[in-house]
Amino acid sequence: MELKDYLRVLRRNWILITACTVFGVLTAGVLSLSVAPTYTAQTRLFAALQTSGSVAELQQGNSFTQARIESYAETAETPLVLQPVIDSLGLEVTPAELAENIEASSDVNTVLLTIAASHPSPVQAAAIAQAVADSLVERIEDLETTAEDGASPVKLSVVTPAIAPTAPSAPNTRLNLALGLVVGLIIGLTAALLRTTLDTRLRGEADLRRITDSPVLGGIAFDSDATKKPLLTQAPAQSPRTEAFRQIRTNLQFSHVSHASKTVLVTSSLPGEGKSTTAINLAIAMAQSGQSVVLIDADLRRPRVDEYLGLERNAGLTTALVGRADVRDLLQPWGEHELYVLTSGQIPPNPSELLGSKTMKKLIAGLEDTFDAVIIDAPPLLPVTDAAVLAQQVGGVVMVIGSSKVKLPDVQKSLASLEMVDADVLGVVLNLLPTKGPDAYAYSYYSYESSPAKNVKVPADGSKARGRSRIDSDFDEKVLRARPNQS
Repeated sequence: MELKDYLRVLRRNWILITACTVFGVLTAGVLSLSVAPTYTAQTRLFAALQTSGSVAELQQGNSFTQARIESYAETAETPLVLQPVIDSLGLEVTPAELAENIEASSDVNTVLLTIAASHPSPVQAAAIAQAVADSLVERIEDLETTAEDGASPVKLSVVTPAIAPTAPSAPNTRLNLALGLVVGLIIGLTAALLRTTLDTRLRGEADLRRITDSPVLGGIAFDSDATKKPLLTQAPAQSPRTEAFRQIRTNLQFSHVSHASKTVLVTSSLPGEGKSTTAINLAIAMAQSGQSVVLIDADLRRPRVDEYLGLERNAGLTTALVGRADVRDLLQPWGEHELYVLTSGQIPPNPSELLGSKTMKKLIAGLEDTFDAVIIDAPPLLPVTDAAVLAQQVGGVVMVIGSSKVKLPDVQKSLASLEMVDADVLGVVLNLLPTKGPDAYAYSYYSYESSPAKNVKVPADGSKARGRSRIDSDFDEKVLRARPNQS
């Protein structure tokens, strides 16, 4: 993984990382507050050699004292010293239990001895520390006293009496919070990397590039209003959704410019990725650019085009394929542009056979002779083989991929199935992309206020100012006569 990949992981999982970090800090804070505070009092003793002599003798005596002071530190935690403390303070503990709260240490290369006592009460901590120091002074004097002269060669003196501490020594709330922050951050980063490794959902163009080099024709951001208003004509003319389909239309024209066939198949890997709405809106966008377009609903298992456009479905593609009616009589005009729709018709028991038949091939060829563009809404690739069968009869295929709706292995299987039938994948449309974040499609646009349309004088003969492919006069007359006044 490169640096940009790690940055993408952080941007994708920043909520998880932040949550783990905050949880670590809160846990450390709760634990710190739940633990009873402990106070630690200290006292310091000085060990002096009670002999006089030359400088050399004093140096030897100082080394002797430093060696002895380490033994005194060990002696401070023995029952010999602690039992008198328990008796004098009236403590209800054993010497071993008291020793767990006593710490004696000697400073390196000095003759100073430090005794620390811990207790929930600051006053009691100071009392115990002072009592241990006093008891140690007495016990050392007894232990070091020789029988010859009755005096101890080393004398311990308290130089720093114990005082009651004002702040607890434990818990160290600041340290615990810092540790909680670090631990929570580490857990969050680990969880983010693990989630990224295990999560195979395709979220954006960066994930797509891991499995294919197919061009991205465009990206469509998630729009909550698209559920209720899925059609391009229902969105403002300068909205991001409208601009996205215009960009897809333009890119598709460039990618399809070298193809003799005018037919484009729109499919996806799984249901729910938005292939039908993409096919419909792509056809609308093409019609708005001045082309004559026919939209075919070839999803003969779960047709949706008629529902979105409010058209009749009982007579349509299957009606033409079984020879019950001519396809030109089944086309339904829609909108104010030259867009015609061939709905699915009644659902047949053998969709794959119908879509792969010679009749279907002839139907597509006939429509290509009449219209500037033919858009086919096909079934998903993985559940059924209909789209793969139909892909052999069209000029190109457009794959619609729903962000976070499909996994990388599923997209790989779909592309492999198209490759097996030698289908020409024109490109990919990324749908349902987030509007912000690392997976938002890198596309910007400028929105202009719509200017009033100028009055255009229609020629007296009724001819169109824009060009289109030739439609025979009989068909043109039928369609124009049947066309309702709708927007």
